[in-house]
Amino acid sequence: MDARERIFKYHGLGNDFVVLDRRRTGVDIDAEQSRWLCDRRRGIGADGVLALLPSSRGLARMVVHNADGSIAEMCGNGLRCAVKYLVDHSGQHPAVIDVETGAGVLTCEPGYGDGGVVGVDISMGPARLVAANLPSGATGEPFVNAPVPGHEDLRGTAVNMGNPHLVLLDQPLEAAERLGPTLERHPAFPDRTNVEFVRVDEDGLTVVVWERGCGLTQACGTGACASAVAAVLAKRLPSNAWLRVTLPGGDLRIRVPADLSDIRLRGPVASVFEGVVALPRAR
Repeated sequence: MDARERIFKYHGLGNDFVVLDRRRTGVDIDAEQSRWLCDRRRGIGADGVLALLPSSRGLARMVVHNADGSIAEMCGNGLRCAVKYLVDHSGQHPAVIDVETGAGVLTCEPGYGDGGVVGVDISMGPARLVAANLPSGATGEPFVNAPVPGHEDLRGTAVNMGNPHLVLLDQPLEAAERLGPTLERHPAFPDRTNVEFVRVDEDGLTVVVWERGCGLTQACGTGACASAVAAVLAKRLPSNAWLRVTLPGGDLRIRVPADLSDIRLRGPVASVFEGVVALPRAR
């Protein structure tokens, strides 16, 4: 018999998630359960599942399950959803909370309005240009504005925001659907990669993201951060300023310090519904 469980649906700029509070049991879901929950015809429908587990380092530990059953190290839109759930169900209004993620413990500042938390400002930690899940240049230097092997007509920047990204500045946004699936699985990225197609505007960026394990999404928080980092490195936009990053689902604000030490993300979040599902048992 399938187990009945309460689920909560949230979205950040249309990037939608099912939240499962497993802090009492400490038991995560498996890949099959994640795929079922994310199925938009046979399940609930979502880009991912956020399993909240016990943590000795924060209010909860967030595990991000992609729609294909894989696990992402980090998700900026998902973290805002997790923060809204945790605060709205705590009965309190903290100014700051810490959440443990695959990218470390991240400090989050909820923004309040009618209905509880309406936005979250997140300290996303450093942007890394050298990491085990990123490619490097021919002599081992960071992969910054470099030709993409096998796609010499493309120049990209590899950024780790807790998860891997390949940022392509000045690429047609409509190319995401055509090139995204191939670039996601580029052999230079051992854990696959998210891919950002970016148009640099005078006052910010317009970005379409091919998200690893999900495909085209309405928004991607870490992708917005990686895109802003690439634009700052290319001296196309200033550091230490709140930059507009427009995604299909709406706008985020990103601040990139000159030393890349702590990228800040600010954006909205909303609840959609809650209910009870007959969740297939873990295998």
